[in-house]
Amino acid sequence: MITSQTLRQESDQPRRCFVVGPIGDPHAAHGSPEREAYEHHLGIFEQVIAPACEKYGITAVRADGIAHAGDINEQICRHVVESYLVVADVSGGNPNVMYELGLRHITGKPTIHIGEAGQLPFDIASIRTIRYQRTRSHLAGACKEIESALEAGLRDGFELLTPARVLRGLQTGDGPASASEVGDGENAEDEDSPGLLDDFAVIEDGLDETTADMETITRTIETIGVLTERSGTEMLELAQANAPASARLAAVARYAEMISAPAGELNIVAAAFGERMVNLDSGVRAALGLIEMTPPNERGEGTEAFLEQLISLDEAAQDGLAQIGSFGTSAGTMVRVSRHLRKPVREISSAVTQLTVAITRMGEWSAKARVLARSDTA
Repeated sequence: MITSQTLRQESDQPRRCFVVGPIGDPHAAHGSPEREAYEHHLGIFEQVIAPACEKYGITAVRADGIAHAGDINEQICRHVVESYLVVADVSGGNPNVMYELGLRHITGKPTIHIGEAGQLPFDIASIRTIRYQRTRSHLAGACKEIESALEAGLRDGFELLTPARVLRGLQTGDGPASASEVGDGENAEDEDSPGLLDDFAVIEDGLDETTADMETITRTIETIGVLTERSGTEMLELAQANAPASARLAAVARYAEMISAPAGELNIVAAAFGERMVNLDSGVRAALGLIEMTPPNERGEGTEAFLEQLISLDEAAQDGLAQIGSFGTSAGTMVRVSRHLRKPVREISSAVTQLTVAITRMGEWSAKARVLARSDTA
């Protein structure tokens, strides 16, 4: 628990609230989704968050209000980690917001969640979130709720958040959130709280399941490839024998029937793979953020294995995508050959799309992991 005593020790520093949330584009055309998003979230900042913070002498600032020159991504990370308070608007589960929120949760410092009703992501459904609607009365009510949360936190202490989707209970060991405060004022370690290796193990279990998905995908692609090669040979023989169109159509129908089951399986596994990637994303990014903030000589033995797993998984995924991608390229031509091929080709095309999106996300993890792995050996 972050207590009022701890916060009073920081009272000689300006109290700042960093607001994490979607920004939108102020330069976008009027009426565009980007411009509407900008105006909506600016309104939430000005009408809800800033007034509530101001009541307690806390200055609220958004990313687009950072005045200092420099790398904006680095500045955002520093504000997320170092600010006295963070208010996070989690509406829609914006990936950047969830990543920044993961970094904040690691610190254990005071964090308040708000979100538009009906737009809350599943990832943090277990965490208390102040909900608002786009009406004047509801916005005023949300402002009052933030004031109440601040009053209670400053009076009784802010509870340490332990979200299931973001490295639960991670502690740095030397900050104000490194221990839980018990009723008599003494600090005691929670013997059941997970440490860094425990949290890496949770994520690695998910990555192991993802690896199993990739192995299934690879085997299925190989099966489709063998069947396609066999059918190609048969079609060539029929063409050389000047067989009638009915014979060639029958061969195509047999081929479509043979690849129907593996094509359906491929689409199902690709969907599961993509969903697993989405669920792992915020945790993996938070883990990579923690590793980046930790000096290389203090990262622990589990870090290297974790980074290597991300890199090797991406390499395997890229190989699988290359194989299925070559088949997907010819899918349009195959559909025109016969209506029998439409369903299996549609299944395969869907799988290609889902895998491309998921593997792009995995490539981002791998790129960061490679940079961090190099810093470990520097």
